[in-house]
Amino acid sequence: MTTSHTTHEPSAGRHTAKQQWAGGLMVFAAVTLMLSGVLDIFRGIMGIAEDDIFVTTRDYVFAFDLTGWGWVHLALGVVAVLVSLGLFQGATWARVAGVAIAGLIVIANFLSLPYYPVWSVVMIAFSAFIIWALCVVKPERY
Repeated sequence: MTTSHTTHEPSAGRHTAKQQWAGGLMVFAAVTLMLSGVLDIFRGIMGIAEDDIFVTTRDYVFAFDLTGWGWVHLALGVVAVLVSLGLFQGATWARVAGVAIAGLIVIANFLSLPYYPVWSVVMIAFSAFIIWALCVVKPERY
């Protein structure tokens, strides 16, 4: 009986470590999505104001007015911040919405890549980490 009790303890320890890992990933995803949202809001405001920080290109396949991109990024940023608040509470709808909004942020940053290339790549990487963190976590285990 002592042997089975001894083998049971490490299993319980691993289960706790998995719970902590899953909880940590959710917090990571929530914080990263919040940051991405806030930064997208700022990028949207800059685009709407038609700030000179953006590069204008003439022959881009996905050409769109800079103000239009500003509104797209502003809307995505606001939704991302709202979804991240749901992630802090561990809501299942927020996990699904988080993956969706992070995917939309990837697409928007890819399509607006020529206007602000380095930042677009950074935001795509942020969003990839968010998607990864939200897809790896198994909610019944934390």
